[in-house]
Amino acid sequence: MEEKKELIYGLEDRPPLKDALFAAIQHLLAIFVAIITPPLIIAGAMKLDLETTGFLVSMALFASGVSTFIQCKRIGPLGTGLLCIQGTSFSFIGPIIAAGLSGGLASVFGACMAASVVEMAISRVLKYTRKIITPLVSGIVVTLIGMSLIKVGISACGGGAAAQANGTFGSLRHIGLAALVLVLIVIFNRSSNRYLRMSSIVIGLLIGYVVAWFLGMVDFTSVQSYGGFNIPVPFRYGLSFDWSAIIALGIVYLITAIEAYGDITANSLISGEPVEGEKFVKRASGGILADGFNSLLAGVFNSFPNSIFAQNNGMIQLTGVASRYVGYYIAGFLILLGLFPAVGLVFSLMPEPVLGGATLLMFGTVAAAGIRIIAAQKIDRKATLVMALSFSFGLSVEMVPEILMQLPESIRSIFASGITTGGLTAILANALIRIKD
Repeated sequence: MEEKKELIYGLEDRPPLKDALFAAIQHLLAIFVAIITPPLIIAGAMKLDLETTGFLVSMALFASGVSTFIQCKRIGPLGTGLLCIQGTSFSFIGPIIAAGLSGGLASVFGACMAASVVEMAISRVLKYTRKIITPLVSGIVVTLIGMSLIKVGISACGGGAAAQANGTFGSLRHIGLAALVLVLIVIFNRSSNRYLRMSSIVIGLLIGYVVAWFLGMVDFTSVQSYGGFNIPVPFRYGLSFDWSAIIALGIVYLITAIEAYGDITANSLISGEPVEGEKFVKRASGGILADGFNSLLAGVFNSFPNSIFAQNNGMIQLTGVASRYVGYYIAGFLILLGLFPAVGLVFSLMPEPVLGGATLLMFGTVAAAGIRIIAAQKIDRKATLVMALSFSFGLSVEMVPEILMQLPESIRSIFASGITTGGLTAILANALIRIKD
């Protein structure tokens, strides 16, 4: 295959230590910020203390390491056996924040674990679900995920909940810092140097962090100790189960399974592996099963749902290294970083405007990715109606949540998320609307 000729190291090759470490570090640069950002956003929205936030960041890294190892190794039916990296998913942030504000972390982890069964079940009936969750439906949901999260990003740019409480929300200092980070990321992202482009978010955040420190916005004295180890403690924050949160997260797991299928297809293609036939179906089913199982495992260790990272497919192309053994190094680095509390604590001190400048762009990129999926489809009258209904209902509850005030609490909590409302509308409208031309 042509892809194999372009690779320096194929799927089953074992690169020398130097080459393997170099490739692993590049992958880490591409995913590190994406892994730690969701727990930081969720912790900020739930107003969690510094110690809890730091622990959640550490456990996100730890869970991503374990998940990546399972995907690359393929244990029984679990995993793809590809250089397939997993990390904390942005798609679940909205429903998780809603669940956390109503029931705390116990409700969040209970819902994350219970709803993961949806994705594991889909892995077993993959060919049937692809008829229901079409690319149009996936594109609509991905667009809604990005659009719904933009308000979280802009809130962080203004200074977050703390700034709203002390009356400094939207101050020139906060907006200026967020704008600096955003502009830096754009500048480095359009660089012709591939390493600068890959590291654009990391560089933007680091410079923003340093500027914030000079402005007196970072208080290292609030941390008692940077030493010791973070020992993963299963169910540290307890467990509770809320049906509305489980349903909301279950819908996102449904979409994540289809996204994972696309990512596995792209990864197989880049790695010079088949993208059809029994071997591929087995690989895709194992990858989606592992996606759900790893999210369940993440919940056990006090972390949020994991999904396959698409950006690492680009990294395989750039480096020419498709060896799954590189994934073991990446997994080891992530687990080690998760065990040291200093890593989580340093990032937990990051001022919200610094994070907001990066996440605003990230969430806009998620919405743009959804629009690209939609644009690749035939937009006929039915597709236009499906989109119109889905965006109308989904964005309505995000922009005017009071519209649900008269509904019973159990129903209100299910439809409070625009992702859930718009996603359900897209699935039903796409299945039920029939137009005869």
